[in-house]
Amino acid sequence: MVRGVAALLAGLVILGLPVALAMPRYRSQAIVQFHYDAGNPLWELDRRVMACTFCHVNVGGGAPWNPFGEAIRAGFRADAEAGQKGKFPDVLYAVLKADGDADGDGYPDGLEVFARTLPGDPESRPDKPLADLKAGFAAAGGVAQYAPKAQKTSTSAP
Repeated sequence: MVRGVAALLAGLVILGLPVALAMPRYRSQAIVQFHYDAGNPLWELDRRVMACTFCHVNVGGGAPWNPFGEAIRAGFRADAEAGQKGKFPDVLYAVLKADGDADGDGYPDGLEVFARTLPGDPESRPDKPLADLKAGFAAAGGVAQYAPKAQKTSTSAP
């Protein structure tokens, strides 16, 4: 009887593990959009891929938001339709295209995403000089590399 209960509990834990480890939808979408999943087949289980503090003040997420998270929230308020249609990637891309520096550390948000530092934390800055980082960012495709898949179409004239 005890073995049966233990096996049942173990089974429930194993079945519940994916739910417990699941990342919030916005975070998962941002990881893919920023290509932070590249080369890591287990990225969905790796909490270090992109910390909650990318957008939030608290390590566990939730309110309050840091300056970058507030910029995203402002993007949703400015485009209420995007929020209703679940277009987080569009709002995120619009924030990056605006070329802002949410945390005021001298590195635009898109460059911080590229350098894998936190665009909402002024203490988290790239270790490369701004000019070098800009050159590498441009060579990698600039902010266009973070466009949602539907927007990654050719821009050539008909």
